[in-house]
Amino acid sequence: MLLGVDRIATILRNAREKKSLSQRDLSAVSGVPQSHISKIEKGAVDLRLSSLVELARTLDLEVTLVPRSAVPAVQSIVRSTAQASDGKQTRLALKDLHRLEQTITRNSSVLPLTPKELAEVQQQLRLLSHFPLSEPDRKTIQSAYKTLQTHLSDHKNLNALRQAFAHLKDLRNRVAHRPSTVSGPQPVRPAYTLDEDDDDA
Repeated sequence: MLLGVDRIATILRNAREKKSLSQRDLSAVSGVPQSHISKIEKGAVDLRLSSLVELARTLDLEVTLVPRSAVPAVQSIVRSTAQASDGKQTRLALKDLHRLEQTITRNSSVLPLTPKELAEVQQQLRLLSHFPLSEPDRKTIQSAYKTLQTHLSDHKNLNALRQAFAHLKDLRNRVAHRPSTVSGPQPVRPAYTLDEDDDDA
């Protein structure tokens, strides 16, 4: 693997997930084969410059060559922008979590859950509140809240309610294993060569 490709792979994967795109969706929009996208995100293939440009632009990213002396300033701007956006999404997601948790607590006596199941759901919500959350994460929380509200109004769709709570558990597992955003300047490393090898297609 070329130095820096793993870092680029992480950036591309995070950008794709932030837009709630599957690898298949990204393939359809960018024209890059899904199998190749999968290999890129796993760091299992060297990036072709043409593939990198197509994927980056599809994900609202831009591949730019800058003077080495300007790299720290560019990295600082990128980090500041990302942190501001992530911080806002986390604050909004925490409000949604709090609303969901309060609704569950108020209606715990009428929910068709065993005490063990109810305690597990509440624990998942508390654990989620300790992690940075993205816009797709927030949508999962909002979806669970809407499903809960629907069930409370008609007392139907028990399977949908259980599935929504299962999605919250899956979300907790994902964010717990999500790579942490590293702060501070990173060493500048060559991300790829300009020689495009046809073997990685």
